[in-house]
Amino acid sequence: MKSKTLLIKNALVLATMDDKGREISGGDVYTEGPEIKKVGKSLRVKADTVIDARDCVVLPGFVNTHHHLYQTLTRNLPKVQDAELFDWLVYLYDIWKHVNPEAVYASTQAGLGELLLTGCTTSSDHLYLFPQKNSGLFIDTQIAAAREIGMRFTATRGSMSRGRSKGGLPPDSVVQSEDFIMKDCERLIKKFHDPGKFAMTNVAMAPCSPFSVTTKLLKITAEMAKKWGVRMHTHLAETKDEEAFCKKLFKMRPLEYMESVGWVSEGNAWFAHCVYINEAEAKLMGRTGTGVAHCPCSNLRLGSGIAPIRMFMGHKVPVGLAVDGSASNDASDMLGEVRQAMLVQRVKAGVKAMPARDALRLATRGGAAVLGRADIGSIEPGKAADIAIFDVSGLDFVGSQSDPLASLLFCGASHRTKYTIVNGQVVVKNGRLAAVDEFKLTARANKAAASLYRNGIPGQYT
Repeated sequence: MKSKTLLIKNALVLATMDDKGREISGGDVYTEGPEIKKVGKSLRVKADTVIDARDCVVLPGFVNTHHHLYQTLTRNLPKVQDAELFDWLVYLYDIWKHVNPEAVYASTQAGLGELLLTGCTTSSDHLYLFPQKNSGLFIDTQIAAAREIGMRFTATRGSMSRGRSKGGLPPDSVVQSEDFIMKDCERLIKKFHDPGKFAMTNVAMAPCSPFSVTTKLLKITAEMAKKWGVRMHTHLAETKDEEAFCKKLFKMRPLEYMESVGWVSEGNAWFAHCVYINEAEAKLMGRTGTGVAHCPCSNLRLGSGIAPIRMFMGHKVPVGLAVDGSASNDASDMLGEVRQAMLVQRVKAGVKAMPARDALRLATRGGAAVLGRADIGSIEPGKAADIAIFDVSGLDFVGSQSDPLASLLFCGASHRTKYTIVNGQVVVKNGRLAAVDEFKLTARANKAAASLYRNGIPGQYT
């Protein structure tokens, strides 16, 4: 059967983000099934679906390299609006320990839906919290939710093995043994991981952080990730408290500790945050292809600091962008994250440190590299048909037409796309989700959130 075809035509600017960095005025893109076939101007092709992108900027879909989708249900809680990371975690763990399958499904779709609406077509997620009751299929549930809504998805099987009784931060009720964790990782990789081109589902292994897992778990993860051919992910060097924790417990800085357990050598690992990394460490990460998920909004929200992204780029460290969990960002707004990345690096390293195009490249090609994918992140023949279309014709863009591409980050009152296409399928149409009812999803997620609050904060929420 012939693949369904799609033609996007007349783009005000088509930014390919390919090696040539082309920006085509009046550009067209033609796709067949999941694949981009032609890119250029005035393409003479017929298609089953035609999208007129006049007055629109067309980009590769953004790639989100770190999230905690379950946290979408615990946004904006008053008790931790002004807390730093460790205090924030201790409070929220006692709420999150009540997460159930319905909460996982609803939060996954809500978070991914928001990402799709803001131009993101591929997202990873780091689900590391597994209460003793009814959590055995949490990752399976997430993958089902992602498939229904139409997101390209990297599910990372997170884990915690160091509870409070062993000096960690999480309650003992949400930690698991190393053997149990590895058996479930193997199950999920065999069941869901697709290493092929245009895969909609990947699986990675993701112990939570140095302060919530054992050294044994980190070492085993490195060994088995290599054996099973998957990537590894964790939080690292997010705060000064974490650095002090590692120095006290392991007598090493965070990256040095991760190198000692086999995580900084194979080019198959990426770390979230990396705020407190020095130049020698950055050089090591560049040499080994060890990636960074840069989370500027979360780092600012928690007062953690600003990651040295320009330094990373100078040493060829793979860097992508990420919204992080919705309880430390309070949004899954991917275009907003790109704007924040542009602005905050100017404070860190000077006004010329992060031009708009560099920030957009981090969100596309950079994220693809961090997730180890050569089939996404740019608009060119042979790549996946993952595309974001933003309308820049409104009042909020008046006066910005000298550079429509940069106007996406400098201007605009809404970060919603007009269209988002994933794997050749239109998943956002005229600014609304196409596969699910946004209003019903909102009600479902709010109901799950209310239930979580009642269990986690007795007497405070009704």
